[in-house]
Amino acid sequence: MENETQNYNVYGAYFAPLRSSDGVKMLVDGLDSADLAVIPEHWLSYTSPPASAHTALALLYSFFTAAALIGNGLVIFIFATSKCLRTSSNLLILNLAIFDFIMMAKAPIFIYNSAMRGFATGALGCQIFSVMGSYSGIGASMTNACIAYDRHSTITRPLDGRLSRGKALLMIACVWIYATPWALMPLFNVWGRFVPEGYLTSCTFDYLSNSFDTKLFVGCIFTCSYLFPMCFIIYFYSGIVKQVFAHEAALREQAKKMNVESLRSNQNASAESAEIRIAKAALTVCFLFVASWTPYGVMSLIGAFGDQQLLTPGVTMIPAVACKTVACIDPWVYAISHPKYRQELQRRMPWLQIREPNDNASTGTSNTTNSTAPAATA
Repeated sequence: MENETQNYNVYGAYFAPLRSSDGVKMLVDGLDSADLAVIPEHWLSYTSPPASAHTALALLYSFFTAAALIGNGLVIFIFATSKCLRTSSNLLILNLAIFDFIMMAKAPIFIYNSAMRGFATGALGCQIFSVMGSYSGIGASMTNACIAYDRHSTITRPLDGRLSRGKALLMIACVWIYATPWALMPLFNVWGRFVPEGYLTSCTFDYLSNSFDTKLFVGCIFTCSYLFPMCFIIYFYSGIVKQVFAHEAALREQAKKMNVESLRSNQNASAESAEIRIAKAALTVCFLFVASWTPYGVMSLIGAFGDQQLLTPGVTMIPAVACKTVACIDPWVYAISHPKYRQELQRRMPWLQIREPNDNASTGTSNTTNSTAPAATA
């Protein structure tokens, strides 16, 4: 680590006269030797971005922060204070909202850096930003996998597959324990380290240093925080879709034997079939995870094992934005579309004009919805 620090200082000193003579403002202009020591050598040769780029990102992150903190804050408040929502499955949704809240609670550091057009918060701000990002990112991905398991278990085994409160709490504890090493090892330089990236306004784990330890760390964190939850999510949601399709096929076959159009009562001919609705929900969940974290995973692999010249400061800011976007969308996908959550919002905040039908308003359709209730309450 001392040799790396010396190299960064020498490299920064080398570029100092070049900047002065050419009159070109570089990305690292104005930084002292302590700041240069934590910046990967890759970024030292890039010029400073236009002020408009910093302003645009600051405004974008301000919008994301407001949307995510309000959305996830409402989820945390409603789920934590409403007895009817304190189910075992909803504990996982609450945990996801907490991680998404943490994800955007660190955004003010980025916004301040962007307003000051550089590495304004220094090494301390970088460490805080990175630790919160590690916990929230890895924790959210594993919580998504736990939610997929819960829904798969509930739908495929409706009699004995419901998650108990103790099991849900154990899964949540395991998620936090699982994320802890990946957040603390780089913080204390045990394995890997946290460094600025892009315009030096955000921070993450080092994926650019050309060392065996860095490459091994990137490969391991990519596998543990991306591939594992991705495989779990795809496996469990594909199982849900398979189960629902098989159930619908059995219903249609039985109806054919009985010479009736359908075994379902109160069926609307124009309504989408159950398997299509479940398939769309499953695909939405998988797509969100893939769309938000795949760009960042690919970028880290390119930095560690590929052509680093592809990773310009502007390019690396795009995956970071994608990761923050999912923190804004998750409350809508997992909770705001939840019928009982919407009813609770309607009761507490009637001015929102949600107009969610009450579960007890009609008993005529209760029997027809029992088969899909496990999915709705997950």
